[in-house]
Amino acid sequence: MAYPYFLRCAYVGTGFSGFQIQSTLRSVQGDLWKALRTFEPGAPMPQGTGRTDAGVHAKAQGVLVQLGKAWDPYRLLAAFNAHLAPDVRIMAVLPAPEGFFPRAHAVAKRYVYRLQEGPAADPFLHQRRWHVHGAQGLDRAAMAEACGHLRGVHDFSSFRHQECAALSPVKEIYAIRMEGQGPALDLVFEGNRFLMHMVRILTGTIVEVGKGRFRAQDMPAVLEARDRARAGITAPPHGLYLEEVWYQKRWGILDPSPWPEEPPRD
Repeated sequence: MAYPYFLRCAYVGTGFSGFQIQSTLRSVQGDLWKALRTFEPGAPMPQGTGRTDAGVHAKAQGVLVQLGKAWDPYRLLAAFNAHLAPDVRIMAVLPAPEGFFPRAHAVAKRYVYRLQEGPAADPFLHQRRWHVHGAQGLDRAAMAEACGHLRGVHDFSSFRHQECAALSPVKEIYAIRMEGQGPALDLVFEGNRFLMHMVRILTGTIVEVGKGRFRAQDMPAVLEARDRARAGITAPPHGLYLEEVWYQKRWGILDPSPWPEEPPRD
């Protein structure tokens, strides 16, 4: 008999080649499995909600583990963290319902891309924010206008990596908002699903609007083109954070989504 548990996992992505397990490179999934096998030698590989790229951080990666015995959630959290490096931690543990699978049952995600403006990069934010160099600040009004064009249901082919394997490029962005004052600026994206590098390409394009290299009113035409060459640069990975994941309400995993749920896909 298997005992499923849901883990809320946080990690600094700088030292990882992404979440997904690699044959020779360090991955979050690989570290979690190695830690798990120290106290459950026969446990299968942990399964995550989604893949984060090399260098991308997470505060709310959802992970499912199948164990051979029942555990007290706090003791399981402590057991994991005793065998993990300081740059990855289990933040919460919940018993998971039979049949729950994080990747299939996620209904919405929040990503935050963190920027720092100014003539010099703050060394204390190295690998935590993308420093956008410039003597003048970004045009935040133009960036906000661009965000308005990108919200909603669209074919995001212009904002996907060429190796993206998603079956459909049509996704829905529920909200894009800008937060922060002074040199710190966060771009917050909430949507049902995201394509490979989609948030980073959206961010790069919005930043180029802020620099005057794109016009905000050009965003509908960029979407309509369905051509990656029409969009802006891909922002570097180290400014991107997976901040929250919401799951179908029927499973009782953490808080329900603030956005409408789609019909179950299983």
